[in-house]
Amino acid sequence: MITRRCLLMAAAAVSLTALSMPAHAQSWPTRPITFIVPFPAGGGTDAFARPLGAQLDQQLGQRIVIENRGGAGGTVGASAASKAAPDGYTFFVGAAHHAIAPALYPKLDYDIQRDFIPIAVIAQPPQVIVVNPGKVQAKTVAELVDYARKNPEKLNYASAGNGTTHHLAGELFQISTKTKLTHVPYRGAGPALQDTVAGQVDLLFDGLGSSAAQIQSGALRALAVAAPTRSETVPDVPTAKEAGIEGFEVSTWYALWAPKNTPPEIVTRMRTEVEKALQSPMITAAWKKNGSPIPSLSGEAFGRFVTAEVERWGGVVKEAQVKLE
Repeated sequence: MITRRCLLMAAAAVSLTALSMPAHAQSWPTRPITFIVPFPAGGGTDAFARPLGAQLDQQLGQRIVIENRGGAGGTVGASAASKAAPDGYTFFVGAAHHAIAPALYPKLDYDIQRDFIPIAVIAQPPQVIVVNPGKVQAKTVAELVDYARKNPEKLNYASAGNGTTHHLAGELFQISTKTKLTHVPYRGAGPALQDTVAGQVDLLFDGLGSSAAQIQSGALRALAVAAPTRSETVPDVPTAKEAGIEGFEVSTWYALWAPKNTPPEIVTRMRTEVEKALQSPMITAAWKKNGSPIPSLSGEAFGRFVTAEVERWGGVVKEAQVKLE
């Protein structure tokens, strides 16, 4: 009798545990999920967020809606995402820019490390130096540097906004080459890329993910890849070191976060689904085309990576004496 009573009590406890589990965690997702992308459509973040969303559509059986909210180097969208309901139906697709922002925006109303739960890095393409071939005659980095030294501040470069990796890559380039360029900030990589192609600006330090198609079509000329090795996407383009610039390595990584307090069951499920998606044929082919290897950084390891990036870029901002205008 005692054994029977114990078994009944145990069964009741299991039933209560199941009943106490949040209903949305058991059935999630039951409706479309929003990915907040903090830059306008057409930039590097879009180039990876949209294919990933399409793959997750298939895996989760619910639509992934991309919501572009550009402005202030990606901080407007990040702020909105940090205040979203932590119910598993809003996620944030941020980038390396968000590890730079704390050093440049002392009054941010969110903290990338405290107000978000790291899901995974989704892509990590290197940056590439590209010029408009109709405006800039230089066909090599050496020629570009020679012209820039003889004509201080005459060449201008676009960026996705003040404080983005595009901006700081330009600052590092000037420090490394002892040149002076004019910075032209935009509200995202998409508009910056469009105006570089159109000839409104001379050059751009861009993530290979957003400029690869323009390089391959001849709309832009690539002078160097800011990576330790050449990219399979543009194998004829030398590394910055091969082109004569030491220590010029910059990647624009992209990642997925959930708002703080999102149920752990949903966080774990999304992390698993993202890791699965990154191994799918569609994603591996798209990432190769966009110049990014398949990353394998998620969860706590991704969180530690973000901490290291915040420290690294904080040092760069200080050394380059970058201040927002």
